Amino acid sequence: MFYQVWLLSALDAVKVSPLIDKVGDHKDFKKLLRTRTNVLVLYTKTATSGDSHLKLLSDVAQTVKGQGTIAWVNCGNVQKCDELAAYFGIPDRFFSVSFCFHVSVLQSMVAFLKDPSGPPLWEENPEAKDVVHIETEKDFRKLLKKEEKPVLMMFYAPWCGVCKRMQPIFQKAATEAKGQFVLAGMNVHPSEFDGLKQEYSVKGYPTFCYFEKGKFLFHYENYGATAKDITDWLKNPQPPQPKTPEVPWSEMDSAVFHLTDDTFDSFLEDHPAALVMFYAPWCGHCKKMKPEYDEAAEILNKDADGPGVLAAVDTTVHKALGERFKISGFPTVKYFEKGEERYTLPHLRTKNMIVEYMHNPQAPPPPELSWEDKPSSVSHLGSEDFREALKKKKHALVMFYAPWCPHCKNAVPHFTTAAELFKEDRKIVYAAVDCTKGQNHEVCKQEGVEGYPTFNHYNYGKFVERYNGDRGVMNQKW
Repeated sequence: MFYQVWLLSALDAVKVSPLIDKVGDHKDFKKLLRTRTNVLVLYTKTATSGDSHLKLLSDVAQTVKGQGTIAWVNCGNVQKCDELAAYFGIPDRFFSVSFCFHVSVLQSMVAFLKDPSGPPLWEENPEAKDVVHIETEKDFRKLLKKEEKPVLMMFYAPWCGVCKRMQPIFQKAATEAKGQFVLAGMNVHPSEFDGLKQEYSVKGYPTFCYFEKGKFLFHYENYGATAKDITDWLKNPQPPQPKTPEVPWSEMDSAVFHLTDDTFDSFLEDHPAALVMFYAPWCGHCKKMKPEYDEAAEILNKDADGPGVLAAVDTTVHKALGERFKISGFPTVKYFEKGEERYTLPHLRTKNMIVEYMHNPQAPPPPELSWEDKPSSVSHLGSEDFREALKKKKHALVMFYAPWCPHCKNAVPHFTTAAELFKEDRKIVYAAVDCTKGQNHEVCKQEGVEGYPTFNHYNYGKFVERYNGDRGVMNQKW
């Protein structure tokens, strides 16, 4: 796709960046469009016009290098412009900019070239005019230093769904609070802001930080707030109330036997048939399975003549057991007979299936080969090699996934096919990260993964954009 900017002004000459492609005639133009994607074309009336615009576009070209192309047509040669006009059906008279962004804003043009069909930047929304939009850490420090009024800062990421939902609420609050408080917004997802995020404990998006006279006091954590809730809170700001700690499963009224590093072996000696659920308290699938497991334990553990018992191990506490049995995902259910591990049973998730299995324990069907174990051109990365691997590639499209996710399973063949097409290109890699595996959970959290699958595009290890296109045409990315 290409986009055109026509300028009427005659300005001073400017040195043109070598990253801007100079187009001489329609043959050059056709070749450019055939070999590049996302082409933005500047037309000027003479060879010496477009000073400020060419300077701006030079900066844009540098920023979008490898992701978009800036081209320049000098219409001082009428014949060439006539040829181009005829070729593209452009009227004789020059037109002004016909797409939606402010030509004077570098960030706007960069965002447009990276995602032409995406929403405009938040700072371009007229309804957000009362939000102070911060672009750099220097501007952020400057605001805190000079501003006398209290400041509520919204640290966000452009792709974050909760951020998008809260932005109109935040901007309405900014308008209502104008003159009393300052409400500011800052996109801190780029890696250049990692230090800032660490300083203010930005572990997810959005994160709201409250400042008085340049000093950070506390976070605002009402993510279901209305504009009135925010302005009312600003009139009497209070720190977040401490969250009531979740009661550990082992301390709840449950028929399940909860085992530790010290009691595990002796328990198995006393119980010749035992089903053990290895879990993590934060795991959503574990939480979903716990009621089923509790109900099955009510039936099995209280029957002295039953076929076996149910037990559980919190591997975030009893790490030695997790390492001993190589637990890499949650929940993991294993069947033990006379103290020996016999089977891993990923299909046991409901009360009825668990009870039926204990009455007739047998080997599970052979597991399907994992994506990682199948031969393909996809690089499977983990916490130990994720950063280092991406630093070496000009372009990396990373699929963050969970093996159980149906949408991930549907995307795998398309992603694998795309990887095969680019396997000979040393500058490009298609990579995958199993977010359920070991320490990969932390990597996925750091990369803003909130659902599966998530596709992130990186340039030499730096996050560029989130891919939200058709999963069937991922081979057209580059």
